[in-house]
Amino acid sequence: MTSFKDFQIGEDIIKSLSNMGFENPTPIQEKAIPVALEGRDMIGQAQTGTGKTTAFGVPMIDKITLDQSKVQGLVIAPTRELAIQVGEELNRIGQHKRVRTVPVYGGQDIQRQIKALKKHPQIVVATPGRLLDHIRRRTIRLDEIQTVVLDEADEMLNMGFIEDIEAILAEIPSEYQTLLFSATMPQRIQRLAERFMDQPEVIRIKAKQLTVENIEQFYLEVKEPQKFDVLCKLLDIESPDLAIIFGRTKKRVDELTEGLLKRGYSAEGIHGDITQNKRERAIKRFKNQTTDILVATDVAARGLDISGVTHVYNFDLPQDPESYVHRIGRTGRAGNKGQAVTFVVPREFEHLKNIEELTKHKMTRKQIPSYDDVLEGIQKATRDDLLNALEDQDFQKYKRVAENLLDEYHSVDVVAAALKLLAKEPDRTPVKLSAVSPLRVKKVRQGKGGGNRKRHNNRRGGGQNRNRGGGRRRDDRRPNNRGNRGNRKRRNPNQ
Repeated sequence: MTSFKDFQIGEDIIKSLSNMGFENPTPIQEKAIPVALEGRDMIGQAQTGTGKTTAFGVPMIDKITLDQSKVQGLVIAPTRELAIQVGEELNRIGQHKRVRTVPVYGGQDIQRQIKALKKHPQIVVATPGRLLDHIRRRTIRLDEIQTVVLDEADEMLNMGFIEDIEAILAEIPSEYQTLLFSATMPQRIQRLAERFMDQPEVIRIKAKQLTVENIEQFYLEVKEPQKFDVLCKLLDIESPDLAIIFGRTKKRVDELTEGLLKRGYSAEGIHGDITQNKRERAIKRFKNQTTDILVATDVAARGLDISGVTHVYNFDLPQDPESYVHRIGRTGRAGNKGQAVTFVVPREFEHLKNIEELTKHKMTRKQIPSYDDVLEGIQKATRDDLLNALEDQDFQKYKRVAENLLDEYHSVDVVAAALKLLAKEPDRTPVKLSAVSPLRVKKVRQGKGGGNRKRHNNRRGGGQNRNRGGGRRRDDRRPNNRGNRGNRKRRNPNQ
């Protein structure tokens, strides 16, 4: 079995990885780290949760020169949460080498970020919009960049950031290495790679690895008006330790959260319209298990790495089959078991088939639970709570009261009454959600693995030259030929 010690990296990095509990690389790390250490451009097709931050973080940090005062490594991420998470992990990996990483993202005071940048970090992790803001303010300079990482490139495409990415890359005058990570490879991402990367090595996680084996996957056929009541039944029966519920829209998330609170569940919602402070507080309470249920849109949940999530409920099917992979990847982490349950209205079965085709996994049909099933689930959960209390032995001061009760009543009656008091009866408070239209069928495109690299000259203009005449503005600022990968000299951007 390969060990991190088998890679040609510094002992300080190996020490940091060991402190983090990392001894053996994941498949994406085992394949990507040697390629990246050689200085070659690379495309890694890997989902969240496969260890890709370490896959690009180790070679990036290994190449950092500590006596250089300017930014040498740049990671571009789609969301604030992912930028924060990646920044924290890179700081852990670079701890013993004393490599510092600063995350910059929208929603945080920019003056606070400028103050942190003045301390000369070697690596910056940024969301596209805030990075462009810093570039225009000249508070981040890109003229000494050695490595650029595009993390979750397909999500940046979905969020409309690709033009920002193109503008950022066109601003970098120095010769640099590009590492691109994406769960899928739509054509727009392929074109981005063709334009800004030099014969990249493509590393793919096989399709059968797209969904983790220790996640049980179920679906329920349910009509739209029944969804909420069915969800509550499942929550009562399964009693998840921590659960994430996905809604398709911001309004859906708000209504779901309000409905769950009405019925007595501990729930909070996150989506793109809530403030950053409120978002961070909600995620912190969920991590600390103060809140049991997090309701989220796809975008708001990107980059969440929370241990202990036992259940994911797809209240609405995702717009793209690829998003399903990202959603269920919130559970079943670090070798733990997880369960994903997807609600499907009758008109969405073709969409469900597309998801199964992408993941190479057939979901198991689950029956809608009855009221009796719910009562049985509640009774079982209450019984388990009572058994846990017995094991804890923290009931000595109640023994005399128990003895007096048993003198007057039958023991079975006393226990049954106690269980009834402890049990949470199903709450039937009326909750009505706004209807959401079923998804229109979107066929899974063939060749998403990145194998088709034909150029679309009819759209872009020009021939095989990287600097195409029909490209976007600032294309002329990007060198036509990246040249020798080992040469790190600055180049005239107008060449």
